[in-house]
Amino acid sequence: MDSSDVYTRVAEGLLAESDRAVRQILHTELPFEFLPRDHRSYSVRQKLRLFIRDGFIDRYSGDKLLNPGFLRVLSDLFPNEFPYHTNWKQTECHQEWWMRYPTIDHLIPIARGGKNEPENWITTSMLHNQAKLNWTLEELGWSLHEPGDVNDWDGMSTAFLAIVEARPMLMDHGYVAEWYKATKQLIPARK
Repeated sequence: MDSSDVYTRVAEGLLAESDRAVRQILHTELPFEFLPRDHRSYSVRQKLRLFIRDGFIDRYSGDKLLNPGFLRVLSDLFPNEFPYHTNWKQTECHQEWWMRYPTIDHLIPIARGGKNEPENWITTSMLHNQAKLNWTLEELGWSLHEPGDVNDWDGMSTAFLAIVEARPMLMDHGYVAEWYKATKQLIPARK
């Protein structure tokens, strides 16, 4: 949508000191609809179900994503080589966390009237989630990739389970333990 003509009329109204006319233009042609913030909190099981549904694929880029427990194991075992920062500080958090950590995004942003329901949830990386913000795919020129198949790519979930079972001390970390339990319950056992 090219709104340059609207801004031209806004500028003309401002130069003519006609705030009332500008207010009317903004109200009718660039309306703002306030949407109350919806508190969103997802359990590990809810997240993992979505990641499995989407085959650990970033639906915006098609890139393969990793089980969050697997990423955390790498950071716990190799904090200098694969650092993690609790607030995602980019200067202290390995870039792979941003590129491979799966998150839940709303295909139609909540701020744009989208619902906080599984049908509107999409798996994407932290990087793409932050880039998309409250924009629509059309506004960004992005397309939606098909979900993957967890039988083809499980986000290193099977490896994560085996690593934790081989190194039980990793279960001392609550985050790892929580992802381990959910993964053990939800990822189909490999033969």
